[in-house]
Amino acid sequence: MILETPAASFGLIALAFLVVTASPGPANLACAAVAMSEGRRAGLRMALGLALGLSAWGLAAVAGLGTLLSRFEGALVVLKLFGAAYLLWLAMDAARSATRVTPPVLPVSGRSRFRRGLILNLSNPKAVFAWMAALSMGLEAEDGLGPMLLAALLCMGLGVVNYLLWAVVFSTRPAMRAYDRMRGWIEWAVAGLFAIAGLGLLRAILDR
Repeated sequence: MILETPAASFGLIALAFLVVTASPGPANLACAAVAMSEGRRAGLRMALGLALGLSAWGLAAVAGLGTLLSRFEGALVVLKLFGAAYLLWLAMDAARSATRVTPPVLPVSGRSRFRRGLILNLSNPKAVFAWMAALSMGLEAEDGLGPMLLAALLCMGLGVVNYLLWAVVFSTRPAMRAYDRMRGWIEWAVAGLFAIAGLGLLRAILDR
């Protein structure tokens, strides 16, 4: 029963998930970069796409996709290759932007930013294992599906709040002014982090 699951278990799951989700990885940094360069509306749309992608992996984890991927190496390799390719593409895109004297003036649709956020998190196969690790912190198999779904919904809510906060904080005027002054350095840093993440996925494939 859901009510029989100790509240401490959900607290432990939430804490573990929040530590992983709120850390400055590629998704959070991409959201921050969009918010600083294009404003709050674009950042929020990016945040919602990221949150949806993260939630999809959460549902997959509850459904046991993590176990399936761990048993069938071919499926995991394909996901990692896709994720690596997308991260490296984002790295090249950020590097091209960093070399421009002025940022592009063509408007970017909100749908495009939402889609980019969605694909960025969907292309990260490590997310499902992070979900499973967090869910396993406080729940056991005998607890049943109900508590696991409740824990997943709790973590999904934390994911939404996390990305929205990154978008709001980095779309403030001080953050945007700082971005204007250091745009090239920031975008080179973002490009480097995306490249490191993408190459890390490729190395994980080669090391298997």
